[in-house]
Amino acid sequence: MSEIQHYILFPNHDNAMRLYRELKKLGVRAVIAPTPRSASKCCGVSLMVEKDDLDTIWETAEQKEIEILKVAEVKKDFNPHRDRYC
Repeated sequence: MSEIQHYILFPNHDNAMRLYRELKKLGVRAVIAPTPRSASKCCGVSLMVEKDDLDTIWETAEQKEIEILKVAEVKKDFNPHRDRYC
């Protein structure tokens, strides 16, 4: 079973930071992350979120007039030996 990460993509970093602050106020977990190149080549900042929180996130963005381009589902690509030299 593969695990999927959900990234919220934005047209610019200002929208990402505004939504991040709003989600923190609501207690919704969000992590500021680089946008995976497999998802977009636009703005380099995205928010990594839980799938269960997507409805709340969309509602918050709409209420606060924060533009979201899309939610991208990206297969986790975790390599425990990355940056390991010995």
